Amino acid sequence: MSKEELLFCPLGGSGEIGGNMNLYAYGKEDNQKWIIVDMGVSFADDSVPGIDLIMPDAGFIVDKKDDLLGIVLTHAHEDHIGAVAHIWPDLKCKMYATPFTAALILEKFKEKKIDISPYLNIVPLNSQIKLGDFEIDFVTLTHSILEPNGLSIKTPLGTILHTGDWKIDPNPLIGGQIDEKKLKLIGDSGVSAMICDSTNIFSPGRAGSESEVRDSLLRIMEIKTNRVLVTSFASNVARMETIFYCAKKIGRNICLVGRSMQRIYKAAKKCGYLKGLIEPVEPRDAKKVPKNKILYLATGSQGEPMGAMNRIINGTHPDVFLEKGDCVIFSSKIIPGNEKKLYSIQNLIVKNKMEMISEENAFVHVSGHPNRDDLKDMYKWVKPQCVIPVHGEHRHMVEHVSFAKEMQVPKTLLIENGDIVKILPGDKPKIIDKAPSGKIYLDGNINVETDAQSIKERKNLSVNGYLEITILVSNNGKIKKPIISFKGIPESENNEPFIFDMEDEILNICRTFSLDNKNQQKNLIDTIKQNCRRIVKEKTGKKPFTNINIARV
Repeated sequence: MSKEELLFCPLGGSGEIGGNMNLYAYGKEDNQKWIIVDMGVSFADDSVPGIDLIMPDAGFIVDKKDDLLGIVLTHAHEDHIGAVAHIWPDLKCKMYATPFTAALILEKFKEKKIDISPYLNIVPLNSQIKLGDFEIDFVTLTHSILEPNGLSIKTPLGTILHTGDWKIDPNPLIGGQIDEKKLKLIGDSGVSAMICDSTNIFSPGRAGSESEVRDSLLRIMEIKTNRVLVTSFASNVARMETIFYCAKKIGRNICLVGRSMQRIYKAAKKCGYLKGLIEPVEPRDAKKVPKNKILYLATGSQGEPMGAMNRIINGTHPDVFLEKGDCVIFSSKIIPGNEKKLYSIQNLIVKNKMEMISEENAFVHVSGHPNRDDLKDMYKWVKPQCVIPVHGEHRHMVEHVSFAKEMQVPKTLLIENGDIVKILPGDKPKIIDKAPSGKIYLDGNINVETDAQSIKERKNLSVNGYLEITILVSNNGKIKKPIISFKGIPESENNEPFIFDMEDEILNICRTFSLDNKNQQKNLIDTIKQNCRRIVKEKTGKKPFTNINIARV
C-alpha cells in the first residue's frame, strides 16, 4: 500500500524573479489533493514584441483541477497575483486572500467581466483555513505592500513554512509588524522545510525600515522650491502614505497620477488604511496650483512606455507639466531588465535641467525583501530542518543554499521550476520527478505558447520587415504589372532598381507557369516568394516576411 506523502512543485519563480506559482500536494500516490500558492506574472522585454505579460504554464495543474482544493494568495504584488484572472477560468476553484489582496483581485475580475465573488473567500489577518488535509495558518509579515502573509502549512506528516515575500521592518508605518511571536511558536512546534525568499541574498545587513525612508524624503523635499514629483511602485502603500505625510508637513497639495496609483489608493482606503490624510487633488486641477505648493506621486517608476512618468517627461501627459528647476525623485529600485528604458527617462530629466534624485545619489528607497541579517533572524525563529530557496534567479538560490549551510541549517535543496519535491516522509526532501513547466505569453487578450506562430511572425516582421506582392491575372491568363508594397525594409537611392528587378523577376517566373491552371498556383506562389526574398536580401540585407496574392479578374 502506498503511503501518504507531502509534495512541493514550483511552476514559476524558482530560477527567476517574477511569475511566482507554487503547488503543494498531500495524499497517497493515487489520491493526492493539491493547493496552489500564488499565481503571478513577469514582464516581457523587447525580445518578444507585442507581449506585455508572461505567465507560468499551468497545464500540469489544470489537468489535475478535479483534485485541486483551492488557490491561496500570500499578497497582492503582480508577480504573485497578476496571472490569476488569466489562469483561473481554466480552474474555476475556490480562492483565499486577506482583505486588501481580495479587493485587488475583485478589480481584476471586474475588468474581465467575471463575477468572482462566489469563489473568493476573504481571510482575516492571522487566521486559519483548512483545505482537505492542509491546515493553513496566515502569518503577518512585513514587505513593500499591505498585508503580506507567510503560510504555515500543517499536514499529518509535518509542517512547511512558505514565507512568500518578506523582510523585517521594525517600524512599517502602515500595517502590522512581523509576527515574531507566532513565527517562534511555529518553529517550536517543528518545521520540516521552509520555502524561502532569496531576492536579497547578496545584500549584507538589514533591508531597512520605511520610517527611515520617510525621514530622509522629508528632509529632501522640505528645501525644494519648485514642483516635486515622486515616482514609486503604486503597490507600496506605506510609501504612498509617506508622500501624503510629507506633503502635509511641507504645506503642499498632493496629486496622484496614473491609473494604478488611483486604484491602489482607493483599495487601501476601502480596507480601512490611509486614514486621516489630506485629500488629493485631481491632475486637471493640480495645473492651477502654484509650483511650490504641489507634490505629484506618479506611476511608471520602471520607465514603462505607457506609464505616467514616461508621458510626463516626454511632454505628452495632458495634465502634468514639468520644467527646468523642478525635482523628480525615483523612490524605487530598478528591476533587473528595466535599466535601458529607465536610464533613458533619467537622462532626459537631466538634459531638461531638472533635478533627478534616485537611490544612486540619496536614501529614498528600501527593499521589501530580506537581507542576510533578516534571514538569520528568520532561521533563528523558525529553526527549519530544511531550507528550499525560491523567488530568485539561479545565482540567488545557489548563494542562499550556501548561506543556509553557513547558518547550520541541517538540510538544503536547490530546485528549479517543474521539480517535484517529496518533502515528507523521508530523511530529507528530494526531487523525485519533473512536471511539465514553461511560460505562456499574453498576446493581446489571448494566451499563447512561447513558440506560437504569431510570436514567430512578429519577431520576423520586427527584424526583416514585410513585403506584399499582388498579381492580377485576367480570364485569358494574362497578367498586369504586379503591385508591390513593403514595410520596414530599409530604403535607399537604389529602391527603384530593387522594385524594377523584382517586377522583371515576377514576370519571367509567370511565363514559366500556366496561369490558367489553378493546380500550379501554389508552386507559382512559392517560386515568386523565394526569388523575391532573394532579390531583397541581395539589395538590402533583409529577408522580409513575404505575402503573395494572386487575384483573378
